[in-house]
Amino acid sequence: MKWIYEPCRFGDIIRVKIGSVYHYGIFVSEDEVIAFGLPPTAENLKEPQKIKVLATNIDTFSCGNLVAAAQLSFAEKRRRKSPEKTVAEARARIGEVGYNIIHNNCEHFVNEIVFGEKVSQQERAVREKWQRFHSNKSP
Repeated sequence: MKWIYEPCRFGDIIRVKIGSVYHYGIFVSEDEVIAFGLPPTAENLKEPQKIKVLATNIDTFSCGNLVAAAQLSFAEKRRRKSPEKTVAEARARIGEVGYNIIHNNCEHFVNEIVFGEKVSQQERAVREKWQRFHSNKSP
């Protein structure tokens, strides 16, 4: 998957960089982006138990930052659900709670909706750094 800065299309996975992390969502229109929570700002993360899947507009989703759309590889295009099914499934989950930054975050959400697989590259990268750090520590 590559990330491109061009107009988003119905059913696209989109992301925006907020500080040092990315926030992910499903693009429906300029007026509707479905994501697991609002962008990860200090204010929005105060009460993680209240974070839920919601629909917002592109301006709120992006916090004024550039939005990139996923450019899927051929294999990813073959695995993905149709844009119509993607949006229908995302809408059906509005109101869902259970956010967890490690096990159930916005990137897990979009990958589960689009590919049926709950994964997060950000979470994997952090785990790998953590393991490298601890394996290099001297006793």
